[in-house]
Amino acid sequence: MIGRIAGRIEYKGLDSVLIDVRGVGYIVHCSDRTLASLPGVGEAAALWTDLLVREDLLQLFGFPTLVEKEWHRLLMSVQGVGAKASLAILGTLGPDGVSRAIALGDWNAVKAAKGIGPKTAQRVVNELKDKAPAVMAMGAAGQAAPALDDAVIEPVAPGPKPVAKAPPKANVSAQAEALSALSNLGYAPGEAAGAVAQAAGEAPEADTAELIRAALKLLAPKG
Repeated sequence: MIGRIAGRIEYKGLDSVLIDVRGVGYIVHCSDRTLASLPGVGEAAALWTDLLVREDLLQLFGFPTLVEKEWHRLLMSVQGVGAKASLAILGTLGPDGVSRAIALGDWNAVKAAKGIGPKTAQRVVNELKDKAPAVMAMGAAGQAAPALDDAVIEPVAPGPKPVAKAPPKANVSAQAEALSALSNLGYAPGEAAGAVAQAAGEAPEADTAELIRAALKLLAPKG
């Protein structure tokens, strides 16, 4: 199993990138979002990878974080969702967006991905609603892109290096801690994840305690 690729980008295609590792070029298929986040040709890059093995096919798929890789594997466990569909969903929503859509039961958000119909979107939400919290909790560790290894990257002419800016995101650590607390209180994973996701959406800067209070209000019996 090839779980990580680190090297120099040789070219970018429409849905893949070729990364040279000590003279060996690996074609890694990525989502539109991941391709856009990678540096230019000649620059160093590293990706977590998942290897798809079939009788007549070997394909590598690349992800900037382990959380996104795990979402890819989870999405592919849904009937009717292959690697291409999974990348389309992740490319449209990103891992945080997928997490929120499943937790809130928002299959319309999943349907926004290219090639995903309403029935498939509903299956994704229904089949993964109880599995989503486990992947959401991985965000608490702050999983980032794999570190670059200078030993496998040939030196290139010096020049200015682009500075990658991390996209703004909700406090995933607080969300994971709040989710764990609600689970300990006896709430089902699906309903706990939905309440935490809604609370985080309404207050992205909330800390753990604030998220727990807000989620408990959402889970409280109405009437």
